[in-house]
Amino acid sequence: MTITIRPGSTVMFTGDSITDCQRLDSEDGLGFGYPLHIAGQWGLRHPDRPVAWLNSGVAGDKVMDLEARWQKDVLDARPDVVSILVGINDVGWHTYAPDGYVISAEEYAAGYARLLAPLAESGADLILIEPFLLPIPRVLKVVDAQVGIEVQKEWRADLDPKIQAVRDLAREYGAHLLAADGLFAELAAPTGPEPWAPDGVHPTTAGHAALAAAWLRLVA
Repeated sequence: MTITIRPGSTVMFTGDSITDCQRLDSEDGLGFGYPLHIAGQWGLRHPDRPVAWLNSGVAGDKVMDLEARWQKDVLDARPDVVSILVGINDVGWHTYAPDGYVISAEEYAAGYARLLAPLAESGADLILIEPFLLPIPRVLKVVDAQVGIEVQKEWRADLDPKIQAVRDLAREYGAHLLAADGLFAELAAPTGPEPWAPDGVHPTTAGHAALAAAWLRLVA
């Protein structure tokens, strides 16, 4: 069953840099990523159903960061639909960064649930986007540490239980799940990650368009 977006609805996108996508530098505040693609496509398909599109993503955010600003940046807007993508910054690559941040899948799930509970109570429709990671067969630079594909496998081992947590929360809260991890894995299988997310995390324009198309399949 799809979410019906009615005329005059407020749709909120929130999360980390993948959602943020330089929103503060954009004229309409939507950034240059999948929220902009979604709003543009919606306007073409449904010119008779105007929607207020909002983006409160912040680059670098983790679940705990969303929780700290949830009331002001999300709940106070009284959105009818909330789309959340958060989790890649909650993965163990931060053990290679100065903050040394580590969070278990259980703590991640508990923090995420605290975001969802007031939205479920308000009656907002929810779309949860899985965090995702594409394998990069070359050396990456993270802060001042050189890390390569073997370390990225450790990120995957940390990420998978958090993806499962998002799936479990979607069932628990009656949210729509966008299976982005599988989507990007399928897209990259014949081409490699470069056309979709060269660093394995941040989508290209084509990657954002693919994410937007999958999102739009969940709504009507």
